[in-house]
Amino acid sequence: MLWTIAFTVGAYFVCGIPFGLVIALAMGHVDVREVGSGNIGTTNVARSVGKGAAAATLLLDLGKGLIWMVVARYGIAALALGGDVAALDHTTAFGVSLSCVFLGCILGHVFTPYLRFHGGKGIAVGFGAALGLYWPIGVGLLALFLVLAIPTRYVSLGSVVAAASLPVWCVIFGFPTASVVPVVIAAVVVIWSHRENVRRLVHGDERRFAFHKSESKEN
Repeated sequence: MLWTIAFTVGAYFVCGIPFGLVIALAMGHVDVREVGSGNIGTTNVARSVGKGAAAATLLLDLGKGLIWMVVARYGIAALALGGDVAALDHTTAFGVSLSCVFLGCILGHVFTPYLRFHGGKGIAVGFGAALGLYWPIGVGLLALFLVLAIPTRYVSLGSVVAAASLPVWCVIFGFPTASVVPVVIAAVVVIWSHRENVRRLVHGDERRFAFHKSESKEN
């Protein structure tokens, strides 16, 4: 329990690093908090700066979730389970530890401590962390996201549906109830962070995805 808490807190601070803001400032001299949707995630970086900055943001946000989940898996195994990584399998009682770390990744990104608890929406970091939690879930989330987002160009639609499906994937892949609970909380947080997008989707006012105006005719 002690090491689970330690790595969950670590996830919060590592995944709270606002890469989107840093990259937009470095590559486009743009504070993404003051343009577009005001969000620090990949979509607003793409619209405000361009493809290169968006790709870098996506990779770093995804990477911080994935890398920390891997670090937590091996760290908890080494420090608390005598190096038995298999004991942290998602079907075991110890699997709840990684579900808690996964929740820490999401909370860190959405409520980043470095920007007065105003962060991103948890999609890229969620994909990365899901791959580290149990990679088939990450693949399933990505597939569902692409199926919805590509034809409609509504990134938010794919994001919300993917987040809502997260607990379902966990149940399908045999996660015990105790391990599903932190994942449910994470999914609720991600959906909550998209509440304005959901409202606009319902009213038909949501913007379709497009890159920075210098790269696309649509803003």
